[in-house]
Amino acid sequence: MSSITSLNRAQIAKLVAQTLPDGAYVNLGIGMPTLVADYLPEDREIILHSENGILGMGRTAIDHEIDYDIINASRTPITLLDGASITEHTNSFAMMRGGHLDYSILGGFQVAVNGDLANWITDAPDAIAAIGGAMDLAVGAKNVIVMLDHTTRDGQPKLLNACTYPLTGIGVVDWVYTDLAVIEVKNNTFHVYAMIDGLSLEELQAKTEGKLVAESPPKKIVLDENQQPYYKN
Repeated sequence: MSSITSLNRAQIAKLVAQTLPDGAYVNLGIGMPTLVADYLPEDREIILHSENGILGMGRTAIDHEIDYDIINASRTPITLLDGASITEHTNSFAMMRGGHLDYSILGGFQVAVNGDLANWITDAPDAIAAIGGAMDLAVGAKNVIVMLDHTTRDGQPKLLNACTYPLTGIGVVDWVYTDLAVIEVKNNTFHVYAMIDGLSLEELQAKTEGKLVAESPPKKIVLDENQQPYYKN
């Protein structure tokens, strides 16, 4: 395992971006998920929604594009696509709660094998509650993708048999993208779709509390000469 290089946040975001289908309406949550906007395939029309009231959000703004009144959920200045709209929170949350989002992409602290998600507060003494619209996004979208590091800084698993932090949503997670693997959550099991090249299922299980299964050999996540990730059988 010492020779394995974990994916960085941008590389995880690139993998997520490549999975989104043409025509999808997608909310990007605070933190790592907002990076997905910078890596969407150019041949697909994907409509990005931000909790603060933007529909038709574009990539991160640079140089003269920066307008600090136009920001994403992470408070980063972004661009707007032609035809974008800006509404107040009532309409934004109505879209989230009304089942109009195809995908909600959220950060997470913990995910359980039954799809439970904890992402708004930890048990640290100095933890600050930050629920925002996460509960609405977790239950309102047709599909929920969670992006997170596979373990904590001290090596403890984040993919668990049961979450120990207060829950954001019960049984809501469909897919998990980590710095080590891509995992589908179904039937109370973590199904491994792909792992970084050189990592064995046994090594991944050692970093995961919940049970991992692979019906067929997982795809390999490899990097090209430009350090861009892609899947390889």
